[in-house]
Amino acid sequence: SSCQGALREKLHQKHIKSPDLLHKILLSFCQYQTERTKILMEIQIQNVSFTYPKGREVLSNLTLDLPASGLTGLLGPNGAGKSTLMKLLSASLLPSSGAILVNGRPLIQAERFLKAHLGYLPQGFGLFEELTPAQFLKYMAALKEVSRSSFSISQLLADVHLEDKANIPIRALSGGQRQRMGIAQALLGNPSLLILDEPTAGLDPEERAYFRNLFSKKAQNSLVLLSTHIIEDLASVCSRLLIIRGGRILFSGSPGQLVQTAFSASSIPSAVSAPLSWDIPEAGAHALEAAYLRLISGEVAL
Repeated sequence: SSCQGALREKLHQKHIKSPDLLHKILLSFCQYQTERTKILMEIQIQNVSFTYPKGREVLSNLTLDLPASGLTGLLGPNGAGKSTLMKLLSASLLPSSGAILVNGRPLIQAERFLKAHLGYLPQGFGLFEELTPAQFLKYMAALKEVSRSSFSISQLLADVHLEDKANIPIRALSGGQRQRMGIAQALLGNPSLLILDEPTAGLDPEERAYFRNLFSKKAQNSLVLLSTHIIEDLASVCSRLLIIRGGRILFSGSPGQLVQTAFSASSIPSAVSAPLSWDIPEAGAHALEAAYLRLISGEVAL
């Protein structure tokens, strides 16, 4: 671009002529410009229901507003409708009734815009076994029409701790490494909407801690929706928590609000000897899990 050309000329004037150093400076500048001019995406879900062809209703009359930034955690038992909701938000499925609005426009009209600014990691995803991680990311970038000037494959692989695997066939990767490849392709293009379905499945505790911090950082300038069964992955990083059961939203609020509400409804179970003033992250995942289980079991009605 003309802006990059002007920056390149200024760098030459300052006698910075190393090709590698110039590339790194220009790439950092492009990434900064991308963040500064990033398109925000607000989503409204209005009375959305979804029924599969055989007649099983998975979601029922969901109404919800998702802000343009922040990390929203999605919790619920198996079969609650979490993955279906994510497929609807990624335009992989269409609602049976109701509407999804993207920046005020119906999703069916804004689908191209949505997918241009979407990063999506489904629960089950495929990789091309014969390609290397670097080749796979180049392929996905072309498929998503992501400009090569907006990202560095080496940096993206470093972000998911796969820099030393860049040029070996994907078929040689372990299960955890494949999961990290899925995360890497979702991060391509610095998406405004990042949808992650069980992203830390198969990762060890140290890796989970690293990635939840990475997702939290991304959520500063993007809307991140993260579904998981590992409550520890949400306790310290999510700004909002959604709990779904039977296709309906049981709770929407902060982790601290869930703990306070669940524990103030009746006496605190002996397993959680915490005062009501405890808050996340001080209460941590232990208190949040206890509050979640009380809600899901029906012991507490909010």
